[in-house]
Amino acid sequence: MTSAIHDEPHDHPLPPPRTEEVAEGVYAYVQPDGSWWINNTGFVVGASGVLCIDTCATEARTRAFLAAVDAVAGPGRRTLVNTHHHGDHTNGNSLLPYATVIGHERCRQAVIETGILRPDGVFDPVDWGALVVAAPFVTFDHRLNVYVDDLLVELHHFGTSAHTTNDVVAWIPERKVLFTGDLVFNGGTPFVLMGSVAGALIVLDRLMEYDAEVLVPGHGPPCRPDLIDTVGEYLRFVQDIAEKGTAAGLTPLDAARQADLGPYRSLTDSERIVGNLHRAYAECAGARPGDPIDITAAFVDMIAYNGGRPLRCRA
Repeated sequence: MTSAIHDEPHDHPLPPPRTEEVAEGVYAYVQPDGSWWINNTGFVVGASGVLCIDTCATEARTRAFLAAVDAVAGPGRRTLVNTHHHGDHTNGNSLLPYATVIGHERCRQAVIETGILRPDGVFDPVDWGALVVAAPFVTFDHRLNVYVDDLLVELHHFGTSAHTTNDVVAWIPERKVLFTGDLVFNGGTPFVLMGSVAGALIVLDRLMEYDAEVLVPGHGPPCRPDLIDTVGEYLRFVQDIAEKGTAAGLTPLDAARQADLGPYRSLTDSERIVGNLHRAYAECAGARPGDPIDITAAFVDMIAYNGGRPLRCRA
């Protein structure tokens, strides 16, 4: 039986966030350790202003990100892109009160419907700070071009649910940098409870079509494109467990408890296998990508897999 554990004492400080210039004028803001609610952001600097990619889960983390942007670029015009609606990528939007906020149309809807979650009890307690909802107000369906001076940043949605229903990537062809949002995790367990296992595999194939040299994942250090294959292998592993578990009459929680995570055991937040199986089971029963399922039941089962403890969160 495999179960999740709190694998780092809470009194052990995390390394501080760092700013990495991954290509000329293109920066990743990397927040260790990349586990629940600790995401990456980024920004692209031009003479006329800055394009920011995502904000952070808490007021303090978002203010630290914005200070890092100011340290590189100085004051000036800001544009903000949200890669999807989850709070670790959108909670801090309101701290850029004069920015143009861009996202997929479904991202706007989901941010408004979800609001600012403070899910203590599900996760370890967090100081969320003073946060208010600020949804994207420039939206698109499939593609939008944004320019930082003359540098093209292509925003793409691939027409299917994956990590969520509203995932957007930011592709900078001249710099060969791809900001993937949470379509890719580096060192963390992929998570598709609110999207689709099958849809995520389709989108990963699309990501491989880019001539990227650097990926900035939603969580974990910047990496090479070969990590996309690793994420795909994990999702096919989930599909295999779901197919066998369904045939054996197991619940998603029981199937997860019996599964040998093998090479994926070292990934953070391993309890996500349970949430992923809830989605994969629904797809085995005929659900389409992004169809509503019982998210609350999935999180209850993830907590059970975690020994009844709240899920580890250091945000």
